[in-house]
Amino acid sequence: MAGGVRDGEGRRLGEAELGAPLGRRATLVQFSSAFCQPCRATRRTLAEVAAMVGGVAHVEIDAEERLALVRELDIASTPTVLVLDAHGTVVRRASGQPRRADVIAALGQAV
Repeated sequence: MAGGVRDGEGRRLGEAELGAPLGRRATLVQFSSAFCQPCRATRRTLAEVAAMVGGVAHVEIDAEERLALVRELDIASTPTVLVLDAHGTVVRRASGQPRRADVIAALGQAV
């Protein structure tokens, strides 16, 4: 999950915006679209990481259904993954299909 600070980092998101509760330690938020092939692989990767790291939740958001949030967070492509800390603050952000090791490393900044 490479890249520097981008729009949306430092922003807080809660259950109202996500449509699901935050993880106790961190939350992996995935913006996807219906016909996005890399989104399927990203879903598997994030679900695996969430299952192996206690207190981490994975929330997938359909970008087409949540256009206002997509615009607010400047989501330009799918998949885009946001890593939130326990308080819902965006600490990392990356576009494209992430590697499991990169997701685990990014979680290190959140927990």
